[in-house]
Amino acid sequence: MVLSVKDVAKSYPSAEGTSAVLRGVDLEMAAGETLALTGESGSGKSTLLHLIGGLDTADNGSILVDGRDVAALDDTGRAALRRSVVSVIFQQFNLIPSLSVQANIAFQARLAGVYDPSHLTHLASKLGLSSQLDKYPEALSGGQQQRVAIARTLAARPKLVLADEPTGNLDEATAAEVLDQMLELVTDTGAGLLVVTHSPVIAARMGRRVHLSQGRLA
Repeated sequence: MVLSVKDVAKSYPSAEGTSAVLRGVDLEMAAGETLALTGESGSGKSTLLHLIGGLDTADNGSILVDGRDVAALDDTGRAALRRSVVSVIFQQFNLIPSLSVQANIAFQARLAGVYDPSHLTHLASKLGLSSQLDKYPEALSGGQQQRVAIARTLAARPKLVLADEPTGNLDEATAAEVLDQMLELVTDTGAGLLVVTHSPVIAARMGRRVHLSQGRLA
């Protein structure tokens, strides 16, 4: 299993006291599996993604990513996990504006110590970015910027890719094209892919779908 989530709970302070967002979530993913996580706005989808990625900590339960206990890691350990084991693709592209496309793609792989120029070239080619490598993010369209974000994530060869509404800022045609490319590349690398999405079209493209409602998975 690349991911094992057991009895995970998370609450946040609210005007009424404490608001429970996750109420004992259990989830497993095999290596190479693609999974859609759906649910209403505010159901806790992004919260669960952030817990898995070590961007936040659970109140209870356990999360194992590639056998590593996320809860047992300190800030430095969680940062190392995000560099080399689990990578997150956000709806916002989060590119570094002062770096070229090529440098943005290489950034995470360099941090993880796995930078491979030939792999970068392969990713750029597959994502239609070969002619854009010397440009800066501001010169790219939204679809191109999201492709750069995907290439940056996969350049680090993660075991698990977490994608939070990865095509939410793109038009329908561009979103479909970017999704096709992302699925192809994830399959090539053997990484697991967990996608948070409101889109039934995107959810239907994943190998499996789970729905989060009232803090629990169905």
